[in-house]
Amino acid sequence: MKMSLKSAITLLAVAAPSFAFASAWEIDSSHSSAQFAVKHMMVSNVRGTFSNVKGNVNLDDKDITKSTIEATLDATTINTNEPKRDEHLKSPDFFDVAKFPTITFKSTKVAKAGKDKLNVTGDLTMHGVTKPVTLAVEGPTPETKDAWGNVRRGAVATTKIKRSDFGLTWNKALEAGGVAVGDEVTITLDLETTKKPDAASAPAATDKK
Repeated sequence: MKMSLKSAITLLAVAAPSFAFASAWEIDSSHSSAQFAVKHMMVSNVRGTFSNVKGNVNLDDKDITKSTIEATLDATTINTNEPKRDEHLKSPDFFDVAKFPTITFKSTKVAKAGKDKLNVTGDLTMHGVTKPVTLAVEGPTPETKDAWGNVRRGAVATTKIKRSDFGLTWNKALEAGGVAVGDEVTITLDLETTKKPDAASAPAATDKK
């Protein structure tokens, strides 16, 4: 059965609001980073970073719970400001970056957690192991334009994981008791995103024939 023009227009009018507030964003690697902290010798925290953070966010401001995020960290960029330690962290004892060069996160659920706060649950894949984790997110911030006309938004996400859950079990026992490297790791993601052009406003492809 063919749909009348009037019916088609009515359907589009009803459906339009569900798309009007959805937007696509790309993580800006040059202004985003991932930090971690883990206990060392049971007395202090060693902090490090991963750079070259990439990914995409589909944001629905009308219903934020319908939003999604996918992010990839470059494990080979691990930096704790100590070259020998960084080489050890890249080795098979820890991240084994030659075999597992990336760490990925893919959201499966977004829930409100208060004003400008979200709980984002998803699958974290690290060292070849995938486990569910929940990120506590502050943001996203309101839209703002930079000097070149790019629309930007940001967010900060934190979580805690056990590295042993991901097969990162290397350690050394201390004579006084305890171990050299703690199991719990605190992770913080500082993300800045740029808005992608709307498909409707993107330039049409030209026929080069």
